[in-house]
Amino acid sequence: MKIGLQIPNFTWPGGAAAIAGKLAEIAQTANQAGFYSLWVMDHFFQIGVVGPAENAMLESYSTLAYLAGLTHNVKLGALVTGVIYRHSGLLAKTVSTLDVLSGGRAYLGLGAAWYEREALGLGVPFPPLKERFERLEETLQIIHQMWSADNGPFHGRHYQLAETINSPQPLSRPHPPILVGGGGEKKTLRLAARYADACNLFARADAEALRAKLEVLKQHCREAGRPYDEIEKTALGTAYLAPGQASAEDILRQCRALAALGFQQVIFNMPNVQALTPLQVFGDAIIPAVRDL
Repeated sequence: MKIGLQIPNFTWPGGAAAIAGKLAEIAQTANQAGFYSLWVMDHFFQIGVVGPAENAMLESYSTLAYLAGLTHNVKLGALVTGVIYRHSGLLAKTVSTLDVLSGGRAYLGLGAAWYEREALGLGVPFPPLKERFERLEETLQIIHQMWSADNGPFHGRHYQLAETINSPQPLSRPHPPILVGGGGEKKTLRLAARYADACNLFARADAEALRAKLEVLKQHCREAGRPYDEIEKTALGTAYLAPGQASAEDILRQCRALAALGFQQVIFNMPNVQALTPLQVFGDAIIPAVRDL
């Protein structure tokens, strides 16, 4: 099992002037501790489960470019990119650039987007859910075309591209892994089965609920003629390593339970990550212990 780190919060002591330095410390400590991946959210306002909308939030791909220059092993991605925020062709170019400049370390996380307040707040069109999923599927098709030798046009219902030239191509082979985030059984998991290299589910769900989601994914893979084992199963959880919260053994139990269900990577956010100690605990006691799960 592999362990990833998500950084969803940038409201730390010292305010805006301290963000760059603290983020660098977190990223470099995670890289040295052996984390497999490093993720930020693709949001522009803070989300309610983390804090008030007015709290600090960095644009994701600028942040990932910054992190690429600070690290050398850890993979980098947005968990997950909201499909309505960037034109599909430009998103393919952006992630290709991240992959080339990071030495082949990019993931592309994608989702249908849900945070209406930030979209309307910043003047981004927020179409109905059905259209957002249509756009997500077309974007996945465009990404696959742009990460291939096909430079021809793409004609979809929502996107029309005259030339899908993408030079340089990503370094990752056959391309950066595409992760579709979310557990919707009729649409999201179907798209993951058809187009993605990885899925992402919330680790907080109970074992039976997660098992059921993976069974749905497996059925969608059968219908798509796709081997289920081709898709990396990832889960997103929270690790609050602190007295009175969680211990390393608590996290290990969670990882073992997820591994038993078939998950191959667990991505944790950490409410006290700025202290750096939780990252060191992961490096010393958790990452080595789950490596063979």
